[in-house]
Amino acid sequence: MSTTATTPTPPSSARWSPGSLVRARGREWIVLSGSDAEVLRVRPVAGSEEDQTFIHLALEATPVADASFPKPEPTQKAGHDAALLLRDALVLSLRRGAGPFRSFGQIAIEPRAYQLVPLLMALKLDPVRLLIADDVGVGKTIEAALIARELLDRGDVERFAVLCPPHLVDQWVTELEGRFHLRPVAVTAASAARLERNLPPSESIFTTHSHTVVSLDYIKGERRRAEFLRACPELVIVDEAHTCASTGQGRHQRYELLKGLVSEKARHLVMLTATPHSGDEDAYFRLLGLLHPDFAALSDAAGDEHKKLRDRLAAHFVQRRRPDIAEWKEGNLFPRRETKELTYKLTGTWERFFDAVLDYCASVVAAAGEDTKKQRLNFWGTLALMRCVASSPAAAVQALRTRAGLEEEVAEDDIEARVFDGAADALPDDDVEPPAASEEKALAALITQAEELTGQAGDPKLKILTDHVIELVKEGFNPVVFCRYIATAHYLGQHLASKIKDVAVGVVTGELTSDERKEKVELLGDAERRVLVATDCLSEGVNLQDHFDAVVHYDLSWNPTRHEQREGRVDRFGQKSGVVRATLIYGANNPVDGAVLEVILKKADKIREELGVPVPLPDDGHTLSQALMKAVLLRNREREGKRQQAFAFVEMEEAKAIETRWLDAAEKAKKNRTVFAQRRLKPEDVLPEWKKSLAVLGGKEDVQRFTGRALARLGGALEPVGSSGRRGFKTRSRRSPRTSANVSMSKGS
Repeated sequence: MSTTATTPTPPSSARWSPGSLVRARGREWIVLSGSDAEVLRVRPVAGSEEDQTFIHLALEATPVADASFPKPEPTQKAGHDAALLLRDALVLSLRRGAGPFRSFGQIAIEPRAYQLVPLLMALKLDPVRLLIADDVGVGKTIEAALIARELLDRGDVERFAVLCPPHLVDQWVTELEGRFHLRPVAVTAASAARLERNLPPSESIFTTHSHTVVSLDYIKGERRRAEFLRACPELVIVDEAHTCASTGQGRHQRYELLKGLVSEKARHLVMLTATPHSGDEDAYFRLLGLLHPDFAALSDAAGDEHKKLRDRLAAHFVQRRRPDIAEWKEGNLFPRRETKELTYKLTGTWERFFDAVLDYCASVVAAAGEDTKKQRLNFWGTLALMRCVASSPAAAVQALRTRAGLEEEVAEDDIEARVFDGAADALPDDDVEPPAASEEKALAALITQAEELTGQAGDPKLKILTDHVIELVKEGFNPVVFCRYIATAHYLGQHLASKIKDVAVGVVTGELTSDERKEKVELLGDAERRVLVATDCLSEGVNLQDHFDAVVHYDLSWNPTRHEQREGRVDRFGQKSGVVRATLIYGANNPVDGAVLEVILKKADKIREELGVPVPLPDDGHTLSQALMKAVLLRNREREGKRQQAFAFVEMEEAKAIETRWLDAAEKAKKNRTVFAQRRLKPEDVLPEWKKSLAVLGGKEDVQRFTGRALARLGGALEPVGSSGRRGFKTRSRRSPRTSANVSMSKGS
């Protein structure tokens, strides 16, 4: 068909609406939104979004005119295959502007209808101020990226930035590139100097690069914060937004950054978090106040005023559990999670070593005397050792050898964060074994015992893991084993690789860079059967649902949110398996495991079962964890003969006080979900239009059919490559067998 357009001269009063064809400057253009009576915003018919430009009607030497294409002639007829190819080409060419959304021709996924709810809410707001608090694994990243892509394609924004914790930067870049046809630049402490090199004094990274993904830790400092606010894009997406509302532990800088962002009233802001209420009332209302200052008053409002504010907030806040998603009846979107507990028992030399460690720890704490700081540092040092010993003899050896002594110059905040699992958003550097408190003679004896155990067979904890992993693999599962420390990860990896034949075993720890972790996971994913051993550096930041469908908690975390993060790596949107397994391993006569399990983890599970989602432990100062471990040491010193099997931890004052706060937070979370599940947007209101849009746009089958037919006419063919999780295609020319090229057609494209 000829593509030469005719150019009838329009009347001088003609104006063009978005979607019109015009001829100017010797070529044809499509008129885009953002045009007005004097200036047209246009894109070449044969060009891309990057070729957009503006045409000032009064300044054109040759008047802008309507463009149309001649009707086909009978002499141009072709065969049935050609007609089908032309039909597919015409349908796919409409993707850029068909239907109620402008962006769906630019994305490589087919979003589920429930994921359109935040987008529909955003399009009703000006400016967009939205808090998306859907559950872990529901797809908040997709929901936020849909909003960004739509605002870009409508011309409402030209630039955007994603602010996220450092360990999520690469994941955001990958998602935006692979699924949304965007090319953001990663701005981190490591990359900023390179990006700023050779920039003119008046320019900034954020004016030079339209799309950026920025590390919160890099940008929150006062000098960089001021520069970012000066050159800030029109749209900002904030991931893990709850970490920006707390003013403790250095987080106030993040909050000041967000306060500066919302001070510009026209700026669009989308915040994401699975835990908007993390047990800190003040932080929660500060977070709401970022949407609009009025919402911060909810903490004190009552009666009609409170109801009116909550009704207003509902336009800016969406929070849905998986049961809420099930109401959309879009099939089985999420797997069924099957949980299991396995116990082991310390006996013989293993039990004697653990008793010796507890005795040593109690003596170190007592030796601190009246020196408050020394008491605190010695206590944290003993907790570090207790955790390492409970993890593995290899981790115990490393901690005992590292014994830095926790001298006066050691930073207390660093020790505390490492002992108590750190913050939920500070994962990658959190898996190094902490140093133990130092007493030379006692330590030398413990090191000898730990080294002997490392080389011995019969580790009861390792045996129960090995048997369980073998069972999982036989049943067709590909498990991820999460542990706390680097030494433990290598200890497990070496043992499993020697015991489980014909199965690929990989180990990923914080020793590897982010890119190296991803590469190792992808290589392991190519194996037919696989087991991954990882520290918590992978509990956030790398999605594992493509290659794995089971999680084993080899080491208990003292933060129940971390358990949910681990399981959420595989139990999430996009998981192909209908069932995922989650297994908890703990020592039946290990008092450290017993205290954490009884008071923290089982209570967290009970709240999650009742509410449908996890509620964070309201213990920012680690008062409960410290009280529990002090009780362990006290009971150990008082024991007669064999260690007591059960302690009345639940009767402790600290446990009772925190349980009350925890249940209160859970009740508030439950009430919030009844208001903010957005049930006013019914499935029957969204699904029909969504199905019509899919029919017009075509799905991944249509794209694959068109690509295959087009390549066939050019003498090529598509050959599938890759695993089921990351399916792609390779082209091979029939005319020249040695010529090949790769075609990216990722899942959902």
